Amino acid sequence: MDALTWITAVSLAAWLWLLLGQGFFWRTDVRLPRRTPPGRWPQVAIVVPARDEAGVLPASLPSLLAQDYPGRAEVFLVDDGSTDGTAALARELADRHGGLPLTVTSPGEPEPGWTGKLWAVRHGMALARARTDAAYLLLTDADIAHAPDSLRELVAAAEAGPGLDVVSQMARLRVATFWERLIVPAFVYFFAQLYPFRWCNRPGGRTAAAAGGCVLIRREAAERAGIPAAIRQAVIDDVALARAVRRSGGRIWLGLAERVESVRPYPGLGPLWRMVSRSAYAQLLHNPLLLAGTVAGLAVVYLVPPAAVVAGVVTGAALPAALGAAAWAVMAGTYGPMLRYYRQPLLLAPLLPVTALLYLLMTVDSAVQHHRGRGAAWKGRTYARPEAAPDRSAS
Repeated sequence: MDALTWITAVSLAAWLWLLLGQGFFWRTDVRLPRRTPPGRWPQVAIVVPARDEAGVLPASLPSLLAQDYPGRAEVFLVDDGSTDGTAALARELADRHGGLPLTVTSPGEPEPGWTGKLWAVRHGMALARARTDAAYLLLTDADIAHAPDSLRELVAAAEAGPGLDVVSQMARLRVATFWERLIVPAFVYFFAQLYPFRWCNRPGGRTAAAAGGCVLIRREAAERAGIPAAIRQAVIDDVALARAVRRSGGRIWLGLAERVESVRPYPGLGPLWRMVSRSAYAQLLHNPLLLAGTVAGLAVVYLVPPAAVVAGVVTGAALPAALGAAAWAVMAGTYGPMLRYYRQPLLLAPLLPVTALLYLLMTVDSAVQHHRGRGAAWKGRTYARPEAAPDRSAS
């Protein structure tokens, strides 16, 4: 057997492992657990960090204000240094639509050692503690629209059975343009591959993750885990939050959303590229060896199968072509459920290697931008790697 055949065989073996041994990550049936209405609905504070979000607030904020929640709930929108009139627009929308009480506030520029979003979350949580007796905090992004019963269903899921400390839903991202169709479903697919939802939801499991767009957290669990001070430097703050809660003994749950959606448009490749590349190298702990291993792994797992098929057809080598075709078929088969969840044609499934190549390039670009001093850049801010940031313990 030549080198191509061996490498293709490794790729097929990897796909068989991913199919059966990686927590069935490819299945899309992990939805909100059993929801029995509690006897008494606890008070909830909804914290929305927002930086230059005037373009999406009209489609998202009214959905929060219109929550049909049987208990008391209040919205705290924290304007994180916006320059586009986000705060004024939020107040205008509240005056126009009514609904839940809205407080709009601004914490000023973040202290050293804090990311802007977590500095805003810190301010919103502190204000909620001072003004309410909320038992839960809903941390939701400014581009997330919620169905009217979203909060009610989240709280009911958290209160059911032995109780959950974190209930998080991966919001359904917008898929309308060509690039969104090519890249967005794969973003969730790759996330689930890294953090299989079933593994995250096992009590006492080692895998922990959340989806930052929709995180319901029990207030006492947040205080026990030191949220957000304990994760103040985290670029991938949702995963860091889930890990902190689990380390403190809390129970977490993560699944796909049914009626929670992102309204943020990604009209071209550029915005999608920046969304992925800003945090990809942070995911690899800014480690060049992990970067090299990731690039090699992506190439073997996603790029070798179609390359082997093409090479086998051109050279007449039947074995690598057959192995590559089998690996490619398993790959496409595992991607199919995510495409169905996003209501996209299954004809996109064989194109997953093309999407994987784009993600590989985004990851490399993330490392390059980091070493140029522009890593983790988002909306005018660039963050140092955590160990380079001053150790401030404000909470």
